Amino acid sequence: MQLLNSLTPNASASAPVQKQRQNPILKGLQSVLSKLLLVKSFTSMLFGDNSLETVGELTYGLLGTPAYKRLAQHLHQDPACSALIRDRYIPSAHDLDALLTLPPDSLGYIYAAKMKKTGFDPNLHAGLTASSDAEYVELRLSQTHDLWHVITGFGTSLVDEIGLQAFHLPQFPYPLATMLVANSLISTTLKEPEMLPQLLAAITQGFQMGNAAKPLFAQKWEEGWEKPLTQWQAELNIQPIQR
Repeated sequence: MQLLNSLTPNASASAPVQKQRQNPILKGLQSVLSKLLLVKSFTSMLFGDNSLETVGELTYGLLGTPAYKRLAQHLHQDPACSALIRDRYIPSAHDLDALLTLPPDSLGYIYAAKMKKTGFDPNLHAGLTASSDAEYVELRLSQTHDLWHVITGFGTSLVDEIGLQAFHLPQFPYPLATMLVANSLISTTLKEPEMLPQLLAAITQGFQMGNAAKPLFAQKWEEGWEKPLTQWQAELNIQPIQR
């Protein structure tokens, strides 16, 4: 099955946040533009275009809807999540070489090793800012996407990516995750119906894990790089995927 590379680190947030900052005239046309981008990107993904640009367009379109505002309002109900949003918490750039000097069982070491292996840039968000709570939430979620992979154990196949998206949904009403799960179900039904049982199992498992886990959005992962991954998982009540 095709890898959904567009959901790797920072794919979804960097493009929309930059567009809104660099093209203020678009704000006056946001409603119409959002609807057009939603239709265009969602349809493109149905036919197999899972590029960074397409997911970025989908996210940008969603940011122009009330759904992201409601997402931020929901997260504000949790004091720790609310504090992150108010403070616009964005840590310094991730130094992978420095993280690789930590103990091999630590979150920082395991994360850095995976990033080195895949060749992903962990600092695509460097210098980006968010002008609204909704923009910050998407920026932070996108920045920490690969950390959520490490914590939950979900891999980067299409099935695992959608399983991770399903993990978000009982934690908070994440519009991008909802759209990606829906798109995957439609696309798989039309193109690879034999994969539906596997996809549905991953969605079910991800949702159940997310429902049992403590709020992942509230975590300042970067302040606990040295903590063992298994300790993080135990504290957050996560039974990771075993591959």
